[in-house]
Amino acid sequence: MKLTAFFRIIRPLNAVMAGFASVLAYVIATGTLIPAVLIIFLIVLLITAAGNVINDYHDAAIDAINRPDRPIPSGEISRSAALIYAVFLFVLGNAIGVVYAPLPLIIIALVNSVILWGYASHLKMMPLLGNLAVSYLAASIFLFGGSLEGWEGIMANLPVSGATFGVILARELIKDAEDMPGDKDQGARTFPILYGLHPTILMAGAATLIGVVITLLLYFRWGSWYLAGIIPVDLIILLGAFRAFRCNTPEGIKLAKCSTLIKIGMFASLLIFLASAILF
Repeated sequence: MKLTAFFRIIRPLNAVMAGFASVLAYVIATGTLIPAVLIIFLIVLLITAAGNVINDYHDAAIDAINRPDRPIPSGEISRSAALIYAVFLFVLGNAIGVVYAPLPLIIIALVNSVILWGYASHLKMMPLLGNLAVSYLAASIFLFGGSLEGWEGIMANLPVSGATFGVILARELIKDAEDMPGDKDQGARTFPILYGLHPTILMAGAATLIGVVITLLLYFRWGSWYLAGIIPVDLIILLGAFRAFRCNTPEGIKLAKCSTLIKIGMFASLLIFLASAILF
């Protein structure tokens, strides 16, 4: 085993970015920044890292074919060592929460740890449930950030989290629709493979509409300037989702860059949320 493998398997950039996102989420909830955000940064980093390790543990056989350079299939770290490492990171992240964080943050950390493990072991192979798990985990970053302020902070970020959930679910479904040919070859059981392309597009459109409507309701929190900023962003997201309605094939959805447009809109909306929390 190589010591560097213990660093590489956590996908450090991914884990750090998740931690940084939780700090931004605190700013969105409160409009301020305090030293205590280091707690949520560290907890999110550790739990995200643990999720990455347990994912590689369960995907070892697949990675041996598709990604033989990863730490486990390359032999840099054994599968059993990766499992112990994942448990250690999960326990450490949650222990820091128990010692230093308020109860709402502890609850979210525990729930997310269970979902991350469940996603790696079972949920990713289950149609729609895997998409829902990914969408929740991404949206829960905002709950994490707000939870440092207790239940009040969670309520402040609940609309942002709900909007994020809807839009990410739409993007997940559209990505699955794009990937139908390759997924069929691998024997995957994704939602579009089981239920068809058009029902998937309809569900993605509905999820997008729900997410966009929630962003508009934040007008009552941040006012007219926020609305002026979020409407163009919402239009980009809607364009990405509803372009798919004109497509009859997975290749057509990919060429329409539906997923890319939604991703651009998601990033822009984060900037609007952040600016509004600070300025308004």
